[in-house]
Amino acid sequence: QVQLVESGGGLVQAGGSLRLSCATSGRSFSTYDMAWFRQAPGKEREFVAAPSRSTISANYADSVKGRFTISRDRAKNTVYLQMNILKPEDTAVYCCAAKRYYSSDYESPAMYDYWGQGTQVTVSS
Repeated sequence: QVQLVESGGGLVQAGGSLRLSCATSGRSFSTYDMAWFRQAPGKEREFVAAPSRSTISANYADSVKGRFTISRDRAKNTVYLQMNILKPEDTAVYCCAAKRYYSSDYESPAMYDYWGQGTQVTVSS
């Protein structure tokens, strides 16, 4: 079983930065694919970022490319999301997710087996 706990959310002005953390437990964490998603009020959950399994690069939603960076520390069982140049439209609950088995589809929430409770990010204009 894998447990995911997010932290680092808060209120920030537009143009500011936040760093989210997703601490995991479970002995198989290192083999799971991880990702960050977000959900704004009244909107569907959307993919934000995921590390690439095969390369050191990562995959990002177009809306966050160049502003967000995802990283993974396997020794600490933690995934991070560094968010810079935040915009009011980034306001959402951010959740990390894990899936046990590899698939080329890293954007669909349905592909993920485990979810954290989420952390609120609010960006004021």
